Amino acid sequence: MASGWDAIVGQADAVAQLQRAAAVDPAVDGSGAMTHAWLLTGPPGSGRSNLAYAFAAALLSPPTGIDEGVATLVDARTHPDLVTLSTEGVLITIAQARAVVQRASLAPSTARYRVIVVEDADRMAERTSNALLKALEEPPPETVWILCAPSEADLLPTIRSRVRTLTLQVPDPAAVAQLLIDRDGVAPEVAARAAREAQSHIGMARRLATSEEARARRAETLQIAMRVSTAASAVLAAARYVEIATADADALSAERDEAERAQALHQLGIEPGGTVPPALRRQLKELEDAQKQRAKRGMRDGVDRILVDLLSLYRDILMTQLGVGSDLVNEAMRPTVLAAAAYLQRAAVIDVLDSIRIARERIEANVPPALALEAMLVRAARAAQRR
Repeated sequence: MASGWDAIVGQADAVAQLQRAAAVDPAVDGSGAMTHAWLLTGPPGSGRSNLAYAFAAALLSPPTGIDEGVATLVDARTHPDLVTLSTEGVLITIAQARAVVQRASLAPSTARYRVIVVEDADRMAERTSNALLKALEEPPPETVWILCAPSEADLLPTIRSRVRTLTLQVPDPAAVAQLLIDRDGVAPEVAARAAREAQSHIGMARRLATSEEARARRAETLQIAMRVSTAASAVLAAARYVEIATADADALSAERDEAERAQALHQLGIEPGGTVPPALRRQLKELEDAQKQRAKRGMRDGVDRILVDLLSLYRDILMTQLGVGSDLVNEAMRPTVLAAAAYLQRAAVIDVLDSIRIARERIEANVPPALALEAMLVRAARAAQRR
């Protein structure tokens, strides 16, 4: 069940605490197990949103346990007492936040609570966060907020002071691999490799395990890095990385974009291939703008994933140089890793790792990905020359 506790991997302590909270009646229970606002933090792929929705399903069910019908509605995001705030763009807008705050003030219609899940709380600007502050300070007694973010530092101190924080751990690769085997029917050896190369990122592990194209794109990104040796090759490599990230984002969104457009046309009463009346073009334009924002975020996320993969590669090289590289993330590239560890200077490898970190920070600060990648790869080229 996608919205149940069984879908959570490697977070036994967090699950136990949230199960205790969902099982009590705060009106009569004085243990403090339940509170009105929670913050779930953890690295990307640790299962923050999965845990948030499992908790939401438990809160919307009777205290005795998650109801299957409720879980189905939560999984579809259609439960009448569930409110979600997420974004397909780079930032959550203040208009989205204010709309959710208005709904949060309503009493639950069928469940014990009205539950608001904010999937990307770190994507709120200060002004947007302040729009939530009043609701978190004085929430209705039957309203529960569940915020998700990579770390507490991603939120304003005023927000952090009004929530109870649970920090998730990076799941063990073996547990992620077992999930792929049990849930998706992946062969054990494919699941183990995908979990290792995804560095326990559950969503990415599933993509690598089920998509030959995703595996090929990842392998290409690592091979490109090993071929960079001049400034000119660094510029070409950066351009290719942007192409790969864009293609990856397009592959994820193309089918969804088409389905959304078809659904919008159906709701507007327009036959497929029919002419859109001028009065209805604004609705389709808004949908297209939202899809463009989603594509932009998808490309940025794809570039960041490439950088994470490069981090794993150069970390494997450094660990091999230090004599502790028995378990490599990129085990399939062991010969390449051993060769690079033999000819690259250790200081140069550390310099490349630092340049990858800086590139990720620059992209997060809205530096054009191509420029950030070029600067990083030029330093990688210099490392290749310092043999």
